[in-house]
Amino acid sequence: MPAPVYKRVVLKCSGEAFCKEEGKGLDIEEVSHIGAQILAASRSGVQVGVVVGGGNFLRGAQLSTKGISAATGDYMGMLATVINALALQDVLEHLGGETRVLTAVPMQAMAEPFIRRRAIRHLEKGRIVILAAGTGNPHFTTDTAAALRSTEIGADALLKATKVDGVYDSDPKINPHAKKFEHLTYLDVLNRGLRVMDSTAISLCMDNRIKILVFNLKKEGNILKAVSGQSIGTLISAG
Repeated sequence: MPAPVYKRVVLKCSGEAFCKEEGKGLDIEEVSHIGAQILAASRSGVQVGVVVGGGNFLRGAQLSTKGISAATGDYMGMLATVINALALQDVLEHLGGETRVLTAVPMQAMAEPFIRRRAIRHLEKGRIVILAAGTGNPHFTTDTAAALRSTEIGADALLKATKVDGVYDSDPKINPHAKKFEHLTYLDVLNRGLRVMDSTAISLCMDNRIKILVFNLKKEGNILKAVSGQSIGTLISAG
């Protein structure tokens, strides 16, 4: 395997990655599969931060259509990300990794609060830092949280792990002729309205020149390939 091309990355994992296809809740086999890949990347010499979503339990936007306020739904979603973070932490440590969970909403009994310098120090010591509870504010997605944390800790790239092998011009599950992009600029994504990440996340990465790599998390070894600079998925950058 080639040497890593990045010193520090943030991996964004959706909550759906923690369960079976079309499922809900936690599936420890799926979490272990992700954990083993993350640990391999960390052991290759890359400093790894992980931002986790909570969609396998609930989505605040969906709750807001059923009588729960948008802000309350988003706070509930933040709690869901903490559940996933704790599960990933336990799995990683069972595999022999060293981790820390840092949350944007203080939960001293379970995790450390997110403090930028503390997160960087953990990364420098070779620990996998799992970042939970989004930004700590309602109305912001975990994609935005991943972009924000990437800028705060000085990540070289944001690895957007998905269920598909890159960015397409239309849904490949619906359109068998959908075209996959090997490379896009930030402005391409914004101008075309491609549903990669929300516009706030894309803009944050564009302003701070953080590369985004969109790839299939479910394919064995892809995280290690991503940090090694191999040609997988879709790369989004300045040019």
